[in-house]
Amino acid sequence: MSIWIALVLVAFAAGASAQTCQCNTMKWANCDGTPCVCTILLGENVKQPLNCSKLVPKCFLMKAEMYRAKKGLSTRTGGKPVESAFVDNDGIYDPDCESNGNFKAKQCNNTEECWCVNSAGVRRTDKGDQNIKCDKLVETHWVRLQLTHKPVTTPLNANDLKAAIANAIQTRYGNFDKSMVENVEYDANARMIVVDVKKPIGNRQHDLANMAYYMEKDVKVLPLFQNDQVKFAPALGNQNVEMENILVYYVDEEAPTFTMKNLSGGIIAVIVVVVLAVVAGLLVLFFAKKRQDRKYKQAQTSEMATMS
Repeated sequence: MSIWIALVLVAFAAGASAQTCQCNTMKWANCDGTPCVCTILLGENVKQPLNCSKLVPKCFLMKAEMYRAKKGLSTRTGGKPVESAFVDNDGIYDPDCESNGNFKAKQCNNTEECWCVNSAGVRRTDKGDQNIKCDKLVETHWVRLQLTHKPVTTPLNANDLKAAIANAIQTRYGNFDKSMVENVEYDANARMIVVDVKKPIGNRQHDLANMAYYMEKDVKVLPLFQNDQVKFAPALGNQNVEMENILVYYVDEEAPTFTMKNLSGGIIAVIVVVVLAVVAGLLVLFFAKKRQDRKYKQAQTSEMATMS
């Protein structure tokens, strides 16, 4: 009888171990073994071991997304805080990653066209050929999260938003210093919350890009966590404030080096029209001044002739 009891206990322990062998920060991970080891596929038979006690590096996430998209698996396809801030207009690509999950400074997306990226993997230069020089990976030290929340039953207290959002970020994404939420602005009519998250220049302990990427997935209803029923929804009073849209601006420790040649035709056309309008306005002012001077001289000559 005791042998049967022992066998049941062993089977129960094995079952419990199997249930806890999962990666809470990445629902696409494959986990197995004792001790539990979790990996994610970055390519054909390319298994990347994961540290599931923290967020998965963004570079690994994007690479896994590209692989899953190729395989037909589930994936996702306020304004600037400063003039040097920029958004990710290029979308997802197949990145080259360092062994620790950081982006390599130069990215080519498996093509002959290459560019330099920041620590968030977002392009910060014009595109060039494979000879483009990207000396180092420039760190993103400030992200602006421009959030739009869903309609709420009770008007939000703007004074409580900062603490609520800081608490929600720390609870949901971990390894986060709440003091990095520097400023929160609220437009009740537009249902817009603008959150500035900053870390000191030189800080490499906290990865703002990972936090912003996980939040972006949460808001777009494609969470990366194992428990994908939980959402990023700051608690204010007796209600949870759910988000329906997000736009992320990135500010790097060094300003990006975009030039006009890679702007879209529409933007360039607008710039040209504005420049022409300014030039035309200056010409109108110039000729008006010339006419005014001519009339003044004619009046002065007539006055002198009368006096003589």
